[in-house]
Amino acid sequence: MSFKQEDVKRPIANFPPSVWRDEFLFYDQQEDQDGVEKEVEELKEEVRKEIVHAMNIPTEHTNLLKLVDAVERLGVAYYFEQEIDQVLQHFYNAYGDKWKGGAISVWFRIMRQHGYFVSTDIFNNYKSKDGAFKEPLNDDVVGLLELYEATYLRLPGEIILDDALSFTRGRLDDISKDLSSTNSIVSKQIQEALAQPLHKRVPRIESVRYISFYQQQPLHNMSLLKLAKLGFNLLQSLHKKELNQIYKWWKGFDVPTNLPYARNRLVESYFWSLCVYFEPQYSESRMFLAKVFATATLLDDTYDAYGTLEELEIFTKALKMWSITCLDGLPKSMKLIYQMLLEMYEDMEKILSMMGIAHHLNYIREAMMEYIGCYMKEAKWANDGYIPTTEEHKEVATTSSGYKFVLIASFAAMGDVITDKVFKWALTMPPIARSSCVISRVMDDIVTHEEEQERMHVASSIQCYMKEHNVTKQQVYDLFNEKVEEAWKEMNHESLRCKDVEMSVIMRVINLARAMDVLYKNKDHFTHVDDELINHIKSLLVDAIVI
Repeated sequence: MSFKQEDVKRPIANFPPSVWRDEFLFYDQQEDQDGVEKEVEELKEEVRKEIVHAMNIPTEHTNLLKLVDAVERLGVAYYFEQEIDQVLQHFYNAYGDKWKGGAISVWFRIMRQHGYFVSTDIFNNYKSKDGAFKEPLNDDVVGLLELYEATYLRLPGEIILDDALSFTRGRLDDISKDLSSTNSIVSKQIQEALAQPLHKRVPRIESVRYISFYQQQPLHNMSLLKLAKLGFNLLQSLHKKELNQIYKWWKGFDVPTNLPYARNRLVESYFWSLCVYFEPQYSESRMFLAKVFATATLLDDTYDAYGTLEELEIFTKALKMWSITCLDGLPKSMKLIYQMLLEMYEDMEKILSMMGIAHHLNYIREAMMEYIGCYMKEAKWANDGYIPTTEEHKEVATTSSGYKFVLIASFAAMGDVITDKVFKWALTMPPIARSSCVISRVMDDIVTHEEEQERMHVASSIQCYMKEHNVTKQQVYDLFNEKVEEAWKEMNHESLRCKDVEMSVIMRVINLARAMDVLYKNKDHFTHVDDELINHIKSLLVDAIVI
């Protein structure tokens, strides 16, 4: 079948071009990495000894808790996973819900982050008999910040933490304004926390921010600080090498020339995968996931902003058949995407074959086809001018957000922690995955729906809700932002209840939600790449930290 491109009216979006030149096409390895690795090993041993020594001294437990918090925020927890697990298990065995040390809010936050279901009762100490928060807390900036950060680990129905969030947010906002001229460091710290709480921050971005903050603290641990800086640069070198490899792969397809209608977002896609996991052991997984994000963007734009219904039906059929023999029957632009997908999966199949788990790709392809099926449904709705009900839209759009597919794709080559059981669990869309998908879908819709409606596009959840309930756009925004917060609470709850899978699997779900808080908060930074995202990418992939 031949396709006369000039006769076809297409819903072209005119996406902005890539902001990057070919700077990632070249990779220069750091000099003397052996010397750096040797120093890192020595510093790791120093910090490890401190952790182990303090574990069996109850009077040191508050300091140990703060050390663990610093290790995690500085981005070097992957060096001490075993020791941190031992510390937190020791704390739970010794104290249960009744922590005896200081920094109560830090204890609560860290225990919940690691899957320990500790009670909120301990926060009753912060309240007076009339239910108000006690006076001393009013002016304790550190205490307020710690309590504020702890509230974001709350579950549905935990009223005391809802109240604490409202109280701390208001008080910190007032303090920040009062301090803006006299203490800019503390004021900035408060403003950053109010803009994005720690629980929603991407760990690798937080490590850059926190290294800068931590070294200004008078009592910082010098060995830990140096380890964080050296470790960051060492790992950045690996990340640069990974991006260089996949950039060369991507460059070979010449997306801007061959697919001018689509977003060319390879660098941003690698950044997205870096949000999901930055640790060295996930190198192969991270590169594959970056390719998944980049090609999923091309698929999104092909189904949303280019293909006719007839073309998309042929393309979808070819994807189901999954054979190079299907290439000849495809429109030119779709041939290239089809080739990219075949090659990408073929490369991962070789890696998984060496690990003896090549069949894991079947689960990833199953998730991809479910995702494509939802795109096809939306394409039919758009073609028919049909505005679905909110419920109809929710069922399709939660999957078409792509987050279920990319979550399952992120498991590829992750190691022994990923079994057939984990893939089957994820394919059922368990509640924790659904919460992350809801966050993705809702945040995306809020910032993209107006631009999308300027062309022929399926109605967004915003339009569906406005039509069905006869409410204003702002009312829907307010309601949907509440939905995002409720989804975070549900995700917190499920992260404590999910005992079928390891914490490293749960963290992929949480980190995917965190990535949305960077890429789709207040605007579509992924499509309209601005200084904020450019600075994040440069801080992680261009600029080394000064030692």
